[in-house]
Amino acid sequence: MFYYRFDDKLCFSLHEYKDLTNIEEKEARNGDGILYALLELNPEKSRRSFCLSEPALLTIKEEGLHLLQLQKRSAYSLPSWLQRKIEVGEVMAVNRAYPNWKDVFIKKNIKKWRIHLAGLGDVGSTLLMGLRLLGGSCIESIGIFDRSIEKSLRWQLEINQIWGFGEEDYPSIDVLKEESLFECDLFIFSIAARVPPIGEEGQDVRMVQLEENGKIISSFGKLARSRNYKGIFAVVSDPVDLLCKTLLQSSNTNEDGHFDFNGLAPEQIRGYGLGVMHARALYYAQQHKDTHHYQEEGRAFGPHGEGLVIADSISRYDMNRSLFLTEKAKTANLEVRKTGFKPFVAPALSSGALPLIATMEGRWHYSATYMGGVYMGAKNRLRSSGTELEMLDIPPALWERLQYTY
Repeated sequence: MFYYRFDDKLCFSLHEYKDLTNIEEKEARNGDGILYALLELNPEKSRRSFCLSEPALLTIKEEGLHLLQLQKRSAYSLPSWLQRKIEVGEVMAVNRAYPNWKDVFIKKNIKKWRIHLAGLGDVGSTLLMGLRLLGGSCIESIGIFDRSIEKSLRWQLEINQIWGFGEEDYPSIDVLKEESLFECDLFIFSIAARVPPIGEEGQDVRMVQLEENGKIISSFGKLARSRNYKGIFAVVSDPVDLLCKTLLQSSNTNEDGHFDFNGLAPEQIRGYGLGVMHARALYYAQQHKDTHHYQEEGRAFGPHGEGLVIADSISRYDMNRSLFLTEKAKTANLEVRKTGFKPFVAPALSSGALPLIATMEGRWHYSATYMGGVYMGAKNRLRSSGTELEMLDIPPALWERLQYTY
């Protein structure tokens, strides 16, 4: 094992680097805060940084779906002090194969988050209500932006007039100008060019939105690049997972059309669509005795739509029960549409407000993060050392479904 100091940061690696200052193990062991593990993975298919939550992640050769699978024990015997730091989430993996890998070390501590929200349609406005009512403990302020200035002014007035009668802490709501969109810690993209009207239920309505929403999010990706944005870019618009990939590509493509890694890092982009699919599966699971266990034992994976995977249980997985819950969750939005209304309240809160707050607070939630070139929904949390994916002992039948979706 090699130990290094980079400016005021302490690092270690299985590899020797001549461009870094060597230090003794004792100095690394006595350091406070985050310790950085230096790796080298293909930057075209790997994250720039992540929480090194298992020793086995030190020796992975590539990233992919297997990040969800409980890792085998590392071939290296780590010092006990280093093992403890990994266990408590105080080790961040840094991918030196990125040309701008040193940017990972430029990080500020956030006590309360400054949020900017773009798009105040049905989902965006409902999401805004949820953040105002529930996010006071972690949100400092919320800036709002919409192509309609009248809509922005309306919601600035309405939401700032939501108050309780106790000592609740409500974040302030302010109208943004376009030039200040990325002066924040968390940017939420909730713009939809077109939401399919009632009656267009014969196809996956989310895919109808891909082309137009993709054009809009690409322009925001270019803007984030030009502003050298360092915060989180949260995608709420449909189709969430594919728009995350579109955003990554647009943000990192230069004027000559080359992917140059100078835009958003893969881990800066997170997609919020899976939360409501879990909530819908839970709703239907509670209506049947043989699926009650889903709340404690089940998991949701994959996209917000076609390809969704609901597992009734990880420890005692049953294919039939899982497929039943998957189909119920996938078609729940169509059941709402049959009533004559567009389904946006549950998505805005279960996929949006609640998991976004959980992200800021470092709690487990469902969102899509980068896994080997694909944004894949799964349970995870954002720690000070980066994104930690929940690793599970996944049964073979479920693993086969996940591979197909991936």
